[in-house]
Amino acid sequence: MTRILVVDDEPQILRALRINLRARGYDVQVAETGAAALKTAAGHPPDLVVLDLGLPDLDGVEVIRGLRGWTTVPIIVLSGRAGSEDKVSALDAGADDYVTKPFGVDELLARIRAVTRRLGGAAPAEPALRIGRHTVDLADRTVSRDDDGGEVKLTPTQWAVLEKLLRNPGKLVSQRQLLHDVWGPEYQHETNYLRQYMAQLRRKLEDDPARPRHLLTEPGMGYRYRP
Repeated sequence: MTRILVVDDEPQILRALRINLRARGYDVQVAETGAAALKTAAGHPPDLVVLDLGLPDLDGVEVIRGLRGWTTVPIIVLSGRAGSEDKVSALDAGADDYVTKPFGVDELLARIRAVTRRLGGAAPAEPALRIGRHTVDLADRTVSRDDDGGEVKLTPTQWAVLEKLLRNPGKLVSQRQLLHDVWGPEYQHETNYLRQYMAQLRRKLEDDPARPRHLLTEPGMGYRYRP
């Protein structure tokens, strides 16, 4: 079942879209703020995002950039901003389509079907990645042990942190970027969150958590995944 995340601060629109999308067989999640959208997407990755630009906490373009930091999920902007500059900004940030309010539900549903057809099956298969004696499958979101084939269970937040690093192999991912993309912009100074979650991931995945070889800390800067 296709999972759609609808992000809008207007309760009437959220209710109308939830009812119409569920009636057509979609699994629908909703969020009323940009921070809630980023957190929901990280914990339960959607197959498509319908996003309003005029959110109470974050500009929708910033939400697009936050999503694009770790996912290629299709994003359809649904906004009352009709100016060409707003459309260009959203599309340049990574949106796939732009629908102007007021809108017809049938038109939006057609846009959803069109984007799904256009992008469906186009993404390459996700590679399996290695961390010590573990194989990480990003497509299936599974971690298996090589010695016995057993599965290592990760929480949604642990997955969000790990996936952000694995999708940037060899690159430094700053503390601020991780906190912004996984927890939201209001958590960008909560570095203790990262220390705790990185320690948990190392205990689960590294052969020697005290001397990690793959999930590395760059003191004062951020973290790095070394293949």
